Amino acid sequence: MNGFVQDLRNAFRRGGRVLVQLIIINVIIFLGLNVLIVTLKLMSADSVGVLLSSQFELPADMSKLLYRPWTILSYAFWHGDIWHIAVNMLVMYWFGQIFEEYVGGKRLLSVYILSALAGGVCFILLYNFAPVPTWRKTLPAVTLLGASGAVYGVVLATATLLPNFSMYLFLIGPVQIKYLAAVYVILSYIGLGGWNAGGNMAHLGGALMGYVFTIQLQRGNDLGAWIHNFLDWVRRLFRPKPKVKVTHQTKEKATVNQTKAKTTNQTNKPQASIQDVPNQQEIDAILDKISATGYESLSKEEKQKLFKASNG
Repeated sequence: MNGFVQDLRNAFRRGGRVLVQLIIINVIIFLGLNVLIVTLKLMSADSVGVLLSSQFELPADMSKLLYRPWTILSYAFWHGDIWHIAVNMLVMYWFGQIFEEYVGGKRLLSVYILSALAGGVCFILLYNFAPVPTWRKTLPAVTLLGASGAVYGVVLATATLLPNFSMYLFLIGPVQIKYLAAVYVILSYIGLGGWNAGGNMAHLGGALMGYVFTIQLQRGNDLGAWIHNFLDWVRRLFRPKPKVKVTHQTKEKATVNQTKAKTTNQTNKPQASIQDVPNQQEIDAILDKISATGYESLSKEEKQKLFKASNG
């Protein structure tokens, strides 16, 4: 048990992969809530379990949303059944590892959160303002849960960033991810006419955000910068303040210490020697190599020698 807890800690330490962290958070919430809900059901306290799950689900009814505003994001970390979370996390892993490798974990977290928010907003707009009476009739009972909107955002963000990147599909072979993303979007659009219209609208909203995020990132605009500024602010709130030791010294003593430090720095400063500068034969060999194979073929040591020669 201690080893498992240590593995979790290592995953969330500085430098840990954001993709792994997101998957772990989703799995822990899924297991923890479901164990608690089943336990409450066995204790004949079903209503408490329903109340608990409703704190994570996004309601389509805007009057309910006013009392649970956090659900605009929390729904993207809560899944109802094992197949739901399994499919979402698998797709998240396949595409997320590509996106994280090329643009980093911070951008992956930004896409996940922004796509979840966009998916939730589109879901609410669909049920409250779309001219389809049958959808509004079910408004009081409809809720949204699952990371699908956020995952679709990761899929489209990756396909927009690297459209010609290929994945190997069983029985099919290599397929460029732009075609996989197109299939996802088309199926979700077709699904608007089915029983899961709200879920598919969240998919499309998340997908659109993933596309826009990458396009803006390529133009030099990071739409998720505010997310990391907020997280940094939260970390600073809980970070222990360093103890400051205050010492007093006379003006004469401080002057003496500064003089000693200056003298020490001057004494310890490395002196350039003739051996540090490469000879002409070495320089000629390096220049010949550049002519033959280009500057990038030089080793780190050769580049340093060339730099020293140019400043010698």
